[in-house]
Amino acid sequence: MADSSINLSGATRTNLLALQRTTDLISRTQERLSTGLKVNSAIDDAIAFFQSRSLSNRAGDLSVLKNTIDQGISTVETAVNGIGAISDLVQQMKGIALGAQSDASNENRSKAAIQFNDLRRQLDNLAIDASYKGTNLIKASPANLKVTFSEDGSSTLTISGVASDASGLKISAAAGNWDTDANILSSINTLDSALTTLRSTASTLGSNASVLTLRLDFTKNLVNSLEEGSAKLVNADLNNESANLLTLQTRQQLGTIGLSIAQQSEQSILRLF
Repeated sequence: MADSSINLSGATRTNLLALQRTTDLISRTQERLSTGLKVNSAIDDAIAFFQSRSLSNRAGDLSVLKNTIDQGISTVETAVNGIGAISDLVQQMKGIALGAQSDASNENRSKAAIQFNDLRRQLDNLAIDASYKGTNLIKASPANLKVTFSEDGSSTLTISGVASDASGLKISAAAGNWDTDANILSSINTLDSALTTLRSTASTLGSNASVLTLRLDFTKNLVNSLEEGSAKLVNADLNNESANLLTLQTRQQLGTIGLSIAQQSEQSILRLF
């Protein structure tokens, strides 16, 4: 029985193996260029792959927290804007009270008291409307805002709401339609106290907003650092890989030429027989 196996010469076998290795390297380099990654799976580099995934996962968790912090800032800013608007209303109410105090006409004082009470109702409406995504820090029964900074929940900030409606500020309706100086003076004193409270509340909320802004910036920078660290572990150097591809393609061409020369040499020997 004839032997049907094909035997390759040493030179041909060497050139074929070299071409196969070069082809494999070209495929790997093309994959890196198409994906932008030098480590596409744990098979490529298990340590780098899982370290990169760990960094990416933490960056993802912090990105969720970053969004929560950002929403917290908006909630506090809404409350601060509400406090500002309420302060303006209280200033107007004080102006009305001072005008009534200098007016001896009971009729005019009564009209001023009606205007005062109308603004008082508007103050309550403002406090109710200063809500962001269902959280209101200044209404009659204010909510508290808890913002989490760390993935494990160990780092948080709780911002306590402050009732800043008429009742919370202890601003009562105009007593006796302001028919006496004592009634008007009582309202003025209450308004002065309310302004002091509002300024204190605004200062506290502003300070909390600053803390949230600092933590937001810190978290953004941390997320960027984690993503950059992850990229360093698995991203390919596209310039370097492009140069490698050109080198490998040249090597492949030379390998093909070498294989052709080896085969021609073998055929020349066979012609001798």
